[in-house]
Amino acid sequence: MRRFTQESGSPRAVFVKWPMGHPLGEPGRVDQQMIILKDALRALETIKTPGTIIDLPYRWKRYEDLTDR
Repeated sequence: MRRFTQESGSPRAVFVKWPMGHPLGEPGRVDQQMIILKDALRALETIKTPGTIIDLPYRWKRYEDLTDR
């Protein structure tokens, strides 16, 4: 739901194309969650323009056909 990320007006954000309610990944997958968290923190350093959204390359493997609605 990238649209919600855009409409929130955040000064900077990262977006992961995963089901709503799973911003850091699957429950119990600490390795996966740490990767996303580190990428989000790195974005704090790299994003210079307000309103920038970085699309992270990770995909939800259980639902390959998810679309950004």
